[in-house]
Amino acid sequence: MNNGFIKVACATPKIKVGDCEYNAKEICKLIDEVYDNGAQFVVFPELCITGYTCSDLFWQQHMLKNAKKKLVAIAKHCEDKEIVAIVGLPLVYNGKLYNVAAVVYDGEILGIVPKSYIPNYSEFYEARHFVSGKGVEGYVSFEVTKDEWSLEENCKEGFDYKIYMTENGKVDFKHNQDDFDEDDWEDDEEDDEDWDDDYDDEIPFGTNILFDCVNIENFKFAIEICEDLWVPNPPSTNYAMAGATVIANLSASDEVTGKDNYRKNLVAGQSARTISAYLYADAGEGESSTDLVFAAHNMIAENGTILAEAKRFTNETVYAEIDLEKLAAERQRMNTFTAVSDDDYEICEIDLELEEFELSREIDNTPFVPKDEEKRNKRCEEILTIQTMGLKKRLEHTNCKNAVIGISGGLDSTLALIVTVRAFDALNIDRSNIIAVTMPGFGTTDRTYNNAVELTKALGATLIEVNIKKAVKQHFSDIGHDENVKDLTYENSQARERTQILMDMASKYRGFVVGTGDLSELALGWATYNGDHMSMYGVNNSIPKTLIKYLIKYFADTTSDSNLKEILYDILDTPVSPELLPPDENGNIAQITEDVVGPYELHDFFLYNMMRLSFEPKKIFYIANIAFKNKYDKKTIYKWLRNYYWRFFSQQFKRSCLPDGPKVGSVSLSPRGDWRMPSDAVSKLWLAQMDEIEKTL
Repeated sequence: MNNGFIKVACATPKIKVGDCEYNAKEICKLIDEVYDNGAQFVVFPELCITGYTCSDLFWQQHMLKNAKKKLVAIAKHCEDKEIVAIVGLPLVYNGKLYNVAAVVYDGEILGIVPKSYIPNYSEFYEARHFVSGKGVEGYVSFEVTKDEWSLEENCKEGFDYKIYMTENGKVDFKHNQDDFDEDDWEDDEEDDEDWDDDYDDEIPFGTNILFDCVNIENFKFAIEICEDLWVPNPPSTNYAMAGATVIANLSASDEVTGKDNYRKNLVAGQSARTISAYLYADAGEGESSTDLVFAAHNMIAENGTILAEAKRFTNETVYAEIDLEKLAAERQRMNTFTAVSDDDYEICEIDLELEEFELSREIDNTPFVPKDEEKRNKRCEEILTIQTMGLKKRLEHTNCKNAVIGISGGLDSTLALIVTVRAFDALNIDRSNIIAVTMPGFGTTDRTYNNAVELTKALGATLIEVNIKKAVKQHFSDIGHDENVKDLTYENSQARERTQILMDMASKYRGFVVGTGDLSELALGWATYNGDHMSMYGVNNSIPKTLIKYLIKYFADTTSDSNLKEILYDILDTPVSPELLPPDENGNIAQITEDVVGPYELHDFFLYNMMRLSFEPKKIFYIANIAFKNKYDKKTIYKWLRNYYWRFFSQQFKRSCLPDGPKVGSVSLSPRGDWRMPSDAVSKLWLAQMDEIEKTL
């Protein structure tokens, strides 16, 4: 199995209304095409064997019987193919006509599901012919009488099975002549029991059927038909609660102006509501008849996202790879997604062996950052507002009129200062009450120092400079550390000195310290404990490094201050660094964070897929290689993924005592909210799987 992915399709055959033989051949052609393209699950439109617009021809027994025969032919066509196909047809059951979907696999008809809701308004008059299958349960047999199906007529070229008559006037299906014994012609009922009859068994019929692919974890599907989706409580809701992760909808939805957007919203919305993959197969060219036009608006959605959508009026087959593990993880995470027992359902098991295929689905390499500029700008404004309102509330609650913030000229402190300015503006407090403290140390460069100074001035905050070199050297002397040894003590002493200054400044000005640390640093533990790790309110706590850049860029792009814009652009171009080690001989930053811990774009990708989707290391490694295939090789991704797991587990103790801060997205490491992990949990299981991955490199 491809790490939880399965390739599926929605296909619309070009049909002729009422011509079951032609339609069945077109369906079989598409089954072959879909299978050749690597998909193993395909959904066809509503009533596709006959056509949806047959009208009163649905009362014609001859067409109904032929539809039934062609379903058998389609099933036989799928024999020895690892593909599940779902087709629509009219079917008589207990004297009533139903609009049904039939599931075929490996030459067998596994189950038949009737339509629950029969529309009878506007252009729809289905109730003239069909009855509702809601609540109907039973079994059907695909034996047909001699009178219904003559041997001569149906043993034609193109069918890979033979038909043999029993003594009671019924027919049986045999794969070949070798399976047939002349004794079967005798009028002996006992002989009938020994026949190899594929369709002699009763086939489940009803809306209480779930189909379980036992060889594929988390792959359980169910069926609804067209109007079933448009009602207040679609059957798929209950199917999903009973365990179905994939919903197939066989539809014949005619086109009127604007209906496509509504239909698309329905499909996406129901897939989100049920946390499922939703496959919508729509009638198209060839179906259009009399007053109605159909556009084959095929769609595949996954938990609210449209993965594939056909161009209307083209009968286009659409493909997508469904992430079953992702769906399962989402359901597990949401305890309000109530699961119910499947005891009331008929479970039809399918022994589908998943074949390997190349994943074509796009894997977002920046899951925290929308690709679309309009959506990204909207999100940036929303995040800045959430941060602002969180800080505003804390200032109001503490009755603080002053705030203290360490300003370094880097990304994190820049964003924190912007948010603080917005909060003070919202409270109508003068920006001069913001105490921005720049604290040059051994690693401070002219570039970052000047940007810190100029940014503070441009935003109207009060700038205070405290050079920490003398104090840190005294500290080295006090603890007996050689200042020429540039180790962790050398670095952390500077970070803690800066934090002490900020805390004491907060006392002096009767304010509190606004923290600058971000989500990516917290995940990696890239912070000095009780140093930059600590504050009185951390406005960036749930914002990853890859997103911080866009938040600052958005603010720069939307400001009318050209001087401020220029400063912000230069900050964006500055390498990420804690500046705790001396600059190089040219005065440039020598300590590049990403050279030490790895690229933040990789770590943010790892973080999202581990935290938000609960993926295993092998799954994250697999999709990371697809997402970053043009930028990083497998060994590089492996190196930093292993580093990520080691750091994530070893640094939990820092996250266990984080300051308050606003949650802005779906991933947070707050110990009071989203993430409650023992500080002493070990990474052995995760690193063991990394060891297995290493063997494949």
